[in-house]
Amino acid sequence: MKREGEVRIPSGCAIAAVISKEGKRMTAGKIIDAMKPMHDRSNGLGGGFAGYGIYPEYKDFYALHLFFDCRDTRKACEAFLKERFEMIKGELIPTRKIPEITDEPIIWRYFVAPLKSVLADLQLDEKEFVARTVMKINTEMKGAYVFSSGKNMGTFKAVGFPEDVGRFYRLDEYEGYSWTAHGRYPTNTPGWWGGAHPFTLLDYSVVHNGEISSYDANRRFIEMFGYKCTLQTDTEVITYILDYLIRVQGLTLDEAASVIAAPFWSTVENKTDKDERDKLRFLRTVFPSFLITGPFSIVLGFDGGLMALNDRLKLRSMVVGEKNDTVFIASEEAAIRAMEPDAEHIWAPSGGEPVVVKVKEGAY
Repeated sequence: MKREGEVRIPSGCAIAAVISKEGKRMTAGKIIDAMKPMHDRSNGLGGGFAGYGIYPEYKDFYALHLFFDCRDTRKACEAFLKERFEMIKGELIPTRKIPEITDEPIIWRYFVAPLKSVLADLQLDEKEFVARTVMKINTEMKGAYVFSSGKNMGTFKAVGFPEDVGRFYRLDEYEGYSWTAHGRYPTNTPGWWGGAHPFTLLDYSVVHNGEISSYDANRRFIEMFGYKCTLQTDTEVITYILDYLIRVQGLTLDEAASVIAAPFWSTVENKTDKDERDKLRFLRTVFPSFLITGPFSIVLGFDGGLMALNDRLKLRSMVVGEKNDTVFIASEEAAIRAMEPDAEHIWAPSGGEPVVVKVKEGAY
C-alpha cells in the first residue's frame, strides 16, 4: 500500500484562463497547452473551454449552443426558437472525430436576435428574455440543453479530457481575446456532457475547482428568482448567483465577490473606513444565502474581462502571471509556464480577494 506522500492526490479539478488586455485575438492553442501539465487533475469525465471575441461576424447576435438527443428534439426546439427570435443562422458546430470522445449528442449553434414584438408583449429587456428562454428550454424540453447563450462568445464542452475536447471542437480554428478552460474530476455528481464546465448564462461563464457544501441553500434561494438548476453539477449555481448579483442587482464585480466569498464578521467590524464597513455589513445582511461555503477557486469570464476568486480560506490553489499585455490564471504555475515560459510577476491571490482583468475599452 502506498503511503501519503508517495502518490499524488490532486486537489480536484484543473482551471486555466488567458486574456489580452489589448484585445488581441489568439487561438485556443495556449489554453489547450495549459491543460496538459494538469492532466492528472482530471479523470476524463468532463472538459471544456469558453472563448470571448470568437464570433466577430455575428457579434450583435446571441450565439446559442445546444445539445440535442435526437433530430426530432432539434426540430421541436428550432420551431420554439423561431417563435421568439429572428434566426440569422443555424448549423452544426464543427467537430472532428477522434477516438477519445464518444457518445456525442447532436451539437448545434444558432445566431439569433429576440423579436422586438415579443419583447414588447412581455415587457422584458433582451437579456432577461434570453435568460428566461434558456431556463425554459433546459427545464421543459426533454433532450435539449442550452449550454452557451452569450454574444460574441461560446462554450465548448464534452465528456473527455480537456486536451481532447479542444481537438474535438477544432478550437485551433477559433480566435478570441480571452479563453477559459476546465478539466473535471467529479466526486459526487455525474460525468455527462451538460455537466462539464464551463457553465454559462448570457455572457457569463464559470470554471470551478472545489466543492460547494452550501449548494442546497444556494440553489433554493437562487431558484426563488426564476433560475433553475438542471445540469446536475453544483457549479451551475455559481453562474446564476453571479448573473443575478451583477446583471439583475447591479453589483460591481468586487461587491459580488464580497457576497459569495464574504469576509468574516470580525474582518468587517475591524474595517476603519466606515463606508466600507457599512457596505460589507449591508451585503452580508441582504444576501446571506448567496455565501458559498466549501473549498473553491473560480474564474468568471464576462464580456471584456475575467475575474479570478478563491474561497476565504484559500483551500484550492490558484496562481496568476503576466507577460506584456497578457494575463494568465491557472491552478498550477506549470500551466502558466506551458502558455508562456517567460511569464513574470507570478503570484497567488489571497483568499477572498478577487483578481479582475479587463480589456482596454474599445480594443475589441
